[in-house]
Amino acid sequence: MNISPKKILEQLVKNKQITSEDSSKYEVASLQKDISIVDYLYGYTSMPRIEIIKAQAEIQNITYVDLEKTPIDSQAVGLVSESVSRRYKIIPYLFDSKNSTISIATEDPFDRSIIDFLEKKTGKRIILSLADKQQIVKMIDISFSQSGLSPEVRDALKEYSPDHHKETDNSNVQLQQAPIAKIVATILEFSVKGRASDIHIEPEESRTKVRYRIDGILQEKLSLPRTIHEALVSRIKILSEMKIDEKRIPQDGRFTYKSLKDEVDLRVSTLPTVFGEKVVMRLLKKTGGIPSLNDLGFGGPQLKELEEAIARPYGIILITGPTGSGKTTTLYSILSRLNKPTVNIVTLEDPVEYQIAGINQVQINTQAGLTFATGLRAFLRQDPNIILVGEVRDKETTQLAIQAALTGHLVFSTLHTNDAPTSIPRLIDLGAESFLIASVLTAVLAQRISRKICPYCKTSYQASPEVMAKIKLVLGPLFPKKYETSPMMLSKGKGCEECSQSGYLGRIAIFEILKITTAINQHILHQDSAEEIQKTAKKEGFVRMIEDGYLKVLDGVTTMEEVLRVAET
Repeated sequence: MNISPKKILEQLVKNKQITSEDSSKYEVASLQKDISIVDYLYGYTSMPRIEIIKAQAEIQNITYVDLEKTPIDSQAVGLVSESVSRRYKIIPYLFDSKNSTISIATEDPFDRSIIDFLEKKTGKRIILSLADKQQIVKMIDISFSQSGLSPEVRDALKEYSPDHHKETDNSNVQLQQAPIAKIVATILEFSVKGRASDIHIEPEESRTKVRYRIDGILQEKLSLPRTIHEALVSRIKILSEMKIDEKRIPQDGRFTYKSLKDEVDLRVSTLPTVFGEKVVMRLLKKTGGIPSLNDLGFGGPQLKELEEAIARPYGIILITGPTGSGKTTTLYSILSRLNKPTVNIVTLEDPVEYQIAGINQVQINTQAGLTFATGLRAFLRQDPNIILVGEVRDKETTQLAIQAALTGHLVFSTLHTNDAPTSIPRLIDLGAESFLIASVLTAVLAQRISRKICPYCKTSYQASPEVMAKIKLVLGPLFPKKYETSPMMLSKGKGCEECSQSGYLGRIAIFEILKITTAINQHILHQDSAEEIQKTAKKEGFVRMIEDGYLKVLDGVTTMEEVLRVAET
């Protein structure tokens, strides 16, 4: 790429990487040494190489990729042979099966011959991105090595000898060996760097695959030899203080891991499968704090309704949604807001996910007899103002929660239902009397989590008439009047280095809040269906989850595809 030295230096000044004085100095120095400005910056300054790459990409208006930060998609790597990658100095890093495209990092994104060759070879559309040559060579070594993740894992696999790993009494000592510890550490470090919320280690007949859940989507990032699976699981069990010789039943544990940047708590769960034990680790960051209600996606009338509900001194507030819909995070956000020196807050959780200063948090321990029901009984003798019960899952807990609310406590809990109106028939199904529900239930909040559009590569486009008609039909009276006369502009992410070419970065919740009004209470007393409850709620201004999602689409926060993926009813 022939870019004038002046342009590169001007871009670096604009990016605040160097000053104007530095720019002049570097230009003269490169001429004196008779080398290109890029070679001078690489060899004689301490500037990060990726910043020089970034400047070149911005000048030419092309995408660039930082391979140190971008997870390499093992599926993409599998579509191009090692010999081709080494010959052309390229590394595939992302495969989009929906659009049948492979994103490939190269030092020369204008080389049309690479595109033509690879498109014929793979039958897929090729997208080239500018990358640092050193990073490309390093990633070729890593990606086509046995491990597919890092040199540490590759070296550890060479050191590890499965023949020496026997299930004997001294296996505890054997498992402490460095190779396996290195592999586990690398898996964890990569998960923190890649913003993963969960790690899945899954045994298959011929290999062990490692998948990461990033922004709610599972992505396969690593394939390991099947021979190391037992040792890998045993190492994780030791860290989590589980029984390493018990493989027939599921186990739970937890441990803390300190990465270079963050400290994370890991909740670990094992499950016996036909090919061995599967391990799932949930990552909970200790740093970063608990998000506010605004950060979660609350705003406008919804926030006002929730604030009114939590301001009441007694009653029950339920949060509903499937596993992984962010219920616990919302509860913690509410409790953080209510947490004052004048208030006694007690929580009963399974497990305690985040520790909040000033709140008395209790962990369920069924083996010792501490269940939601027994814990709730004990709480009522602890003079609480606010009680959080992790989940209402049986008749006894339901009745005790109602009893607590009737005696002047503010009770929060979660319930597994698809939407807010369905929670009322569900409570009746759990053995609660309808007249008691009507007396204590204050509000029900249902939620899902959708991915947010990446702010770094966000672009606008005009919605098609079909999409506009669908949004108008779903929103009804909530449809903004400005779109009756002007075109509807929606947003999407093009895909960039910051979001690993996905177009999404971070997540936001979409909600519906059912206020328990006099009219809704009548439905509860008559044990009417969820449909009847929703009809009445709509007349009183109830905004359904999908409507909240579409409003966030119009605000440019998320996309139609995401809302339909998580909230279509």
